[in-house]
Amino acid sequence: MAPVPPGVHLLVSFNRDQWYRALTFGLTFLLYTSFHLSRKPISIVKSELHKNCSSVSELATSSSSAGSNGGSQLPSLHADMDCSWKPFDKSNYKQLLGAMDYSFLCAYAVGMYLSGIIGERLPIRLYLTVGMLTSGLFTCLFGLGYIYNIHSLGFYIFVQVANGLVQTTGWPSVVTCIGNWFGKGRRGLIMGLWNSHTSVGNILGSLIAGYWVSSNWGLSFIVPGLIIAAMGIVCFLFLIEHPNDLKSVYVQDSDPSNTVPVKNWNGVNGHKELYLQYKEGKTQAYHCCQDRVQNRKSYDTELLLPRDSGSVCVPVQQVVVVKSESEPSAISFMGALRIPGVIEFSLCLLFAKLVSYTFLFWLPLYITKAAHLDAKKAGDLSTLFDVGGIVGGILAGVISDKLGKRATTCAIMLLLAAPTLYVFSMISEFGLGPTVGMLLVCGGLVNGPYALITTAVSADLGTHKSLKGNARALSTVTAIIDGTGSVGAALGPLLAGLLSAGGWDQVFYMLMTADFLALLLLLRLVAKELTSNKSRPISAVELKEH
Repeated sequence: MAPVPPGVHLLVSFNRDQWYRALTFGLTFLLYTSFHLSRKPISIVKSELHKNCSSVSELATSSSSAGSNGGSQLPSLHADMDCSWKPFDKSNYKQLLGAMDYSFLCAYAVGMYLSGIIGERLPIRLYLTVGMLTSGLFTCLFGLGYIYNIHSLGFYIFVQVANGLVQTTGWPSVVTCIGNWFGKGRRGLIMGLWNSHTSVGNILGSLIAGYWVSSNWGLSFIVPGLIIAAMGIVCFLFLIEHPNDLKSVYVQDSDPSNTVPVKNWNGVNGHKELYLQYKEGKTQAYHCCQDRVQNRKSYDTELLLPRDSGSVCVPVQQVVVVKSESEPSAISFMGALRIPGVIEFSLCLLFAKLVSYTFLFWLPLYITKAAHLDAKKAGDLSTLFDVGGIVGGILAGVISDKLGKRATTCAIMLLLAAPTLYVFSMISEFGLGPTVGMLLVCGGLVNGPYALITTAVSADLGTHKSLKGNARALSTVTAIIDGTGSVGAALGPLLAGLLSAGGWDQVFYMLMTADFLALLLLLRLVAKELTSNKSRPISAVELKEH
């Protein structure tokens, strides 16, 4: 007999639950990657919506002069038709392009508060599927503006607002799923790795949109729109919201011949009997249910099934357990706010996300001015900030897992981020090498707390002990935290645009102030963590399943 290949040995070494965890991890990673992939095209297409008209005019003039001297004249270039896309061909094009950004971000911030509450009351798989399909529709609709030659600003603003609202279905849903499948043991590390989908989506969105931006910018939106819609169908077919959802599948698929015939012993006062199953030295308890309570299972406990007919069942002492027959109800908005730490982390994320999104929208332009690079090189160099953010998110998760202190980890990174931003503003004028190094460091310190709060902290608070086992608050808590952060995401670029007119130093002072305010909001939680007797590393077996 031939030896089993090592790859097969590796595959069979994982049990069924581990395979489902891996499926959930990979699927939710790809789902939210597609969300960010569909958001990125607008930043790539902006340069095509309003081109450098002066350069085009100079080219037209030189071509016309050459044609008159040489006896043949080339067709003239019309600025209205060939320079920019109406209505972004006017002198206030920056305000018009900014209006599209703010319309999306504001709609996203407002919709996020409602999304979590709605998501708690609907099946997450269906809710997320509808959100992805409609997001794909509106993303394609923006691209169809090029196909059908639409020049109405109201049309593009409407599409951005609608897309911002439906995209709020994504984050609470995927965080809820990943929180249901992964306990607190290594949640920081797992979610730090998982949260890299943001940067992966941004990179893929840039590549896809950039491929068609010069030839047909409509396809820069239509292709990502089709991708997120296709992923919505994949979500409908394969997403498993909670491990308990699988139990009904295995109950239905179990072979009736493998069930254990159990004698119907008379109970006490009509109560159902409890038996012990003895097999291969292992003892398992299960209920021999009667009447309409047959196959009844607890909402959050394992269903134990007998394996074969050789098992022996004997009656034991009657135990009566009184439990609620219905699943836990969804938490209210005010109930979620009363969970300890939700308000502090939400306000902290507002300022942390303000800093992160200011870099997202303004970093390429700043590098162009400070390091004296062209637009393409500045854009490529700005991706190092995202690379540092991936590393920072993973490190924040690992450190918080080891220490068991989420707020303290965020506070330390915020404390280091403020002076680092000041050093970056000074050193970025001294060449490419120092700029590269500081971009990586700033990306890690700025995005580390942001990533930790939106993932591991949100999952922790959504399964807080004050909820007494009700895990249905996770979506609402995640929506409140990220929705508050999205307010900062809308304010940051707006303030940077206003302050940059007086010099970049004012922008960096604003960013440093935001970091200090985020730090101050966490001081109470930090003091509580440092003085708590339970401030210890989170055990790998703690809260394995919600």
